[in-house]
Order: sequence, then C-alpha cells, then structure tokens
Amino acid sequence: MRSIWKGAISFGLVNVPVKVYSATESHDVSLHQVHAEDGGRIRYQRKCEVCEKVVAYDDITKAYDDGTRTVVLTEEELKSLPAEKSRDIDVVEFVPADQIDPLHLDKAYYLEPDARALKPYTLLRRALEDTDRMAVVQFALRQKTRLAVLRVRDNVLVLQTLLWDDEVREPAFDVLDETPRISQKERDMAQQLVDSLAGDFDASQFTDEYQEQLRTLVEAKLEQGDALDTAATFGDREEREGAEVVDLMEALQRSIERSKSKKTDAKPRKPPRPKDAGGTPISASEAKPRKRA
Repeated sequence: MRSIWKGAISFGLVNVPVKVYSATESHDVSLHQVHAEDGGRIRYQRKCEVCEKVVAYDDITKAYDDGTRTVVLTEEELKSLPAEKSRDIDVVEFVPADQIDPLHLDKAYYLEPDARALKPYTLLRRALEDTDRMAVVQFALRQKTRLAVLRVRDNVLVLQTLLWDDEVREPAFDVLDETPRISQKERDMAQQLVDSLAGDFDASQFTDEYQEQLRTLVEAKLEQGDALDTAATFGDREEREGAEVVDLMEALQRSIERSKSKKTDAKPRKPPRPKDAGGTPISASEAKPRKRA
C-alpha cells in the first residue's frame, strides 16, 4: 500500500507520528463511454466557456461564485490557510463506541506508526480497547477540515472520517406520520423469520454478484463477440424475476419455509441404514461381520 498523508496523533502531551493509508478500494469493473457506431472512446475536455479554449490542468484553479460575483482563489492562497498547514490529528475527547451513529461514518484509513512511536501507538490502542471507547479527532486533509474517530481493528488504529452534523439530512416523510396496525400474529411470524435467519456476520461470505456477472459478460463477449446469447449465459430475465407477493402473511410464511429449506439442504445427510437380504433395515452393529472363533 502507498501512504497518502503523513501526520501525528496528538493526545495530551503524547505525540505519535503516523502514515495514513486508504483502508478500502473499489472492486468494480472499470467501464468507459464509447461511440456505439464505431467504438471510439468518448473523452471530456476542460474547455473555458469565456475564451472557448481547452485549458491545461496546471492552468486551472478554484473559485467561489455566489450568483453575482466570482472570487478566484489561487493554490498559494488556499495553502496559506492555518488548518491546511497543520499535520496533527488532535484528539478532542474519548466517547463510548455505541454513541457513534453509523450514519455519520464515512471514509476509513489505516494508521501505520513510525518505528520510534510503536509504544505510544500500542498504548493508545489498548486504552481504546480497555475502555470500549473511540477517540473523536479533528485534522486537515486535502484542503478540508475533517471530523473523525480513532477506533481499533485487530491490532491497527483506524481513522474513520465522520460527516459533519449539517451534512446528515433529516428524513421528512409524511407517510411515516401514520402507523399501520400490525397484528400479534404478524409480529410473531416476523420474529420467527428473524430467528430462522439469525447468524454471526462474516463479510467474506458475501460476494458482489453484479460485478461477477459483469466480468462473465465481458469474458463471454471477448470470446463470442456480437454472437453472444445472453439468455443462454444468464437465463431468461422473466424466469429469474419471481411473481410479486402482495399479501404480507403469505410473504412471511414463504420466507420462513425457504429459510428452513436452505438450512435443511446445508446439513450433511446421514448415510442410509444397511438392510438384510429381505430388505429390512438393520443396526450398524448387526451389519458388522462377526469375527470367527
């Protein structure tokens, strides 16, 4: 992995130099736009709407427009901001882990300690583990002030940015003002369905089916070209889409039955009991050949 930023965790008088690495990456198949007629690549040019010239990337800067005036900001002016100059990840407070709403969680980064800072790094990690808390921190990255938390994943500190409070939208849905009547039988069946699908989460058990099918499509198209028969490769679309279940109780009952059948199929089947010459089942002890005296 390649580090994207260098800084230091600062809590109290303790300073821990760290390198920051992106903790996630996309596995999506990369597609680009082409002309359907001849397959030519469609590219976008940075064109100035005033002089109508194509502008080189080095000649592009940023600006703020309030609707009537435009203020151009140079790279030097943006870099002069005090927050951008800081390389500290400042710990503001330690909070219980369950107080962080997952809706606020954003991008995750791994923190690698400097070799000389391994001891304070480990101390901070164990302090978070022992107290079951996260450290709320603030820092600047890529010309933005960030709010984030420090949490532990295995033996690594993870820096996970948070959305600011005004970035989380309030759900305003009028339909939720009314509460439909849910019968006790429906609640019991819903609980039964939850119990039948209960388990421990393991991310490795899940795969991105769309991306796998997209790779299959690409490989098949490379081999067969325009003669590709998608119905033969993926099946008929109408057959894959089942009929819509409107009745809630019927949907719950069918879901429970399907869950039970999956668990039954997953269990290893017992070998059939041996039978005698007449076809009558016998016990395993009777089926064993007797030792000769």
